[in-house]
Amino acid sequence: MKRLARFTSVLSPVAAVAAAFLVGGLVVLAIGESPLRIYGILFRGAFGSVDGVGLVLFNACPLIFAGLAVAFAFRAGLFNIGGEGQLYIGSFLCAWAGLSVSSLTPWLAIPLLVVAAAAGGALWASIPGFLKARFGVHEVINTIMMNFIAIGLTSYLVVNVFKEAGQMTPQTPKILASAHLPRLAGAARALGIPLPDANPLNASILIALAAVGLAWFILYRTTLGYEIRAVGLNAAAAENAGINVRRTLVLAMLLSGAFAGLVATNEVMGFRHRFLDNFSGGIGFMGIAVALLGKNTPVGVLLAALLFGVLNTGALEVDVFTDVPRELILVLQAITIILVVVGNEVLTRRLEQRVRPAEATGADGNADAGAATGEAA
Repeated sequence: MKRLARFTSVLSPVAAVAAAFLVGGLVVLAIGESPLRIYGILFRGAFGSVDGVGLVLFNACPLIFAGLAVAFAFRAGLFNIGGEGQLYIGSFLCAWAGLSVSSLTPWLAIPLLVVAAAAGGALWASIPGFLKARFGVHEVINTIMMNFIAIGLTSYLVVNVFKEAGQMTPQTPKILASAHLPRLAGAARALGIPLPDANPLNASILIALAAVGLAWFILYRTTLGYEIRAVGLNAAAAENAGINVRRTLVLAMLLSGAFAGLVATNEVMGFRHRFLDNFSGGIGFMGIAVALLGKNTPVGVLLAALLFGVLNTGALEVDVFTDVPRELILVLQAITIILVVVGNEVLTRRLEQRVRPAEATGADGNADAGAATGEAA
């Protein structure tokens, strides 16, 4: 069954993506365009230049953090759809920390703001986590409401307390210069890669890759990760085995929120260098799609985020050079997720129906062999 699960976990997303592109092609045909031409333009925009590849990584970066947040909670059996609120609080605290200090070296300023971002997301996620663990209140309701509170609270603070003087756009002043994450254009050119200076790809992508490794390590190489996965599979059985389910739920939500808060490393520290009101555009909600497509595994989240980065980057090229609206990309993303969910169920059931008879035959054969061995002894 483990081989079956692994096979299904790989085949289901791949088949869903292929089917989504097929359905998208039919939509393009209905518009009167050539699917091959449109998809050619889409992938040319993403991979046709070093600048395009840099934009793919830049667009994928916040989705990696958001996807990890959702996936990590899922592994504990929690449906954390509050990533949007958690990344807002994490980003605001990150910006606030960058405005509160006047002179720090980058070796101190950057870690300080990264910790502030993670702590903000973790703090916001801890509230629904505690309510779930202590009172059994469903985390979906809690996290949805916390999203509204976070967005409203940060908007009020930016507009009425921290707004940059003389600016029409609700935004904070720039954070401490030494806390800016460097763009990777210079490092890329030193390696012979002609990445333009204007490309927004920055060192946050390195933090995102480190977050993927950290999530994998926690889930599969620590006692806490084992407890999180056990509670997610069967909370009652985990409690009977001596696992503190309430503590595990709260810690899972804390870590989930911390990953969401790290979106600030890209948006605040690496790109805008300030907190901009309503900056997200739904990154937290897209994290749900990324986690589902990635089968709630850290490596899967990375691959799914990169796919969405390709689609988002190529969408601009399609919008500019064709009559096909960029909303086609939203159609592709939605179809992909629907097919992943449906396809996973169908594939699992079909394969189980074929594998179970064989396993039963093998088990019977082993039992007969064991009985014969016992009788011979």
